This record gives sequence, structure tokens and C-alpha cells, in this order.
Amino acid sequence: MSIFGKIKDAIFGKKAVPAPVPTGSGTVQPSPGADSPTSSPMGQANQPQAQSQVDVEQVLTSLVSSKGNPDLNWRTSIVDLLKLLDMDSSLGNRKELAAELGYKGEKDGSAEMNLWLHKEVMRQLAAHGGKVPANLTD
Repeated sequence: MSIFGKIKDAIFGKKAVPAPVPTGSGTVQPSPGADSPTSSPMGQANQPQAQSQVDVEQVLTSLVSSKGNPDLNWRTSIVDLLKLLDMDSSLGNRKELAAELGYKGEKDGSAEMNLWLHKEVMRQLAAHGGKVPANLTD
């Protein structure tokens, strides 16, 4: 899984997979509502499910609170954001994240790279359905 994918999963939560429903005949049938091309009317089986918007700021603020308010500046620091999410904040990991998100500058851990990474992660979270305040993406 990509580093951004791990960040997104840590904030949005992992998508729940419907459990199969036993039929008693020894076979397992998909649960009602599970995508099935033969059971969905009018070809809606492959349509993306509408997701409710995740308030990224609220999730991260709650996480800070649940961890006893550690001194982490997740609002501006990619290192602190990764630490808050219990992820590797090393330069190597940030370089990999920078490459993944398309950073064009030197991948040297500079303030410029780290600021860009933080803003780009917030922009990507917003692009993937997160509710992110404008001051975190600009």
C-alpha cells in the first residue's frame, strides 16, 4: 500500500467489507447489498458508493486529544502529522511520499519539501472526499 494510502486509511478508516451470509447448504452467499452484477438492477453493481465526507480536522483533533495532547504541530508539519498517525516520519519515508505525490524539487528533507508534502497530503485528502479547511490546503 502506498504511504498516502496508509495516511488516508488512518484518517478515513478502512472500508468495511460486507460479511458473507451462510445459507445452511454448505455454500456461502454474498450478504444482501453486496455488489453482484446479477442482483443489481440496471447495471448499478459497479457504480461507486457515495461516501460521507470525513472531517479531517475533527478526526486529527480527536486523535490528538485521545493521545493526551502530545506536542505535535500536525497543522503545519508533515513530520508531526505522520507521528500523530503512528507512521514512520523518517526522511526516507518522506522521500518516498514526495515521489508518490509528484514532488519535483530536491528530495532532501528541506523545509520547502516538507511544507509542500503537508499541503499536498491535505489537498489529496480533500480530493479523496475529506473535508479539509482551506487554511490547511493553501
